[in-house]
Amino acid sequence: MKSKILIIATAFVLLLPARAACQGMPVYDNTNFISLVKQLLESGKQTSQLIKSVKFLKDAKESIEKVSNVVRQLNAVQEIGENNQRLIAVMQNDLQDILNSPYIKPEEVTRVTESFENIVQNSLDTMNFIDQILSSDYLKMSDAERAEILKQKEKESQEMVSTINLKTKRYKDIISFRKMQDKINNRETGY
Repeated sequence: MKSKILIIATAFVLLLPARAACQGMPVYDNTNFISLVKQLLESGKQTSQLIKSVKFLKDAKESIEKVSNVVRQLNAVQEIGENNQRLIAVMQNDLQDILNSPYIKPEEVTRVTESFENIVQNSLDTMNFIDQILSSDYLKMSDAERAEILKQKEKESQEMVSTINLKTKRYKDIISFRKMQDKINNRETGY
């Protein structure tokens, strides 16, 4: 009986598929595991570098925005300064010509002077306001907010230049019209 069991067991082992007969202790490939750990470490280093790069780019963007706001502020202040120089030039040249004209009536001199003085006073107030904005931390403004206010003041300054140019042109037209009217009224009749 022992021999029958041994023959059956041997036949059974021989008839089993090959993979069923070869099962045993699993074998691990240590080189693949070490390679995986190295790849994970390298990936961690790259992620760390990527995070540093993103932070650097974010800081650079903020710096560029600050510089851009400062440049806009400088451009606005420069434009306002140029507009004030135009106002002064008009005051020095054109206003003096208008006031010295014999075709401007004495009661008009005061009105002309006051209208020009109002524009100049507004210009001086704007310059004082700009000085406050730039020299102090005016209401804890950001550079972008400060640049926006300066742009608005630049626009107002351009409007003042336009206004003074229109007033100057209007008064020169009045003088020209009165001059022509005087020539017509005072010409000699040849009849």
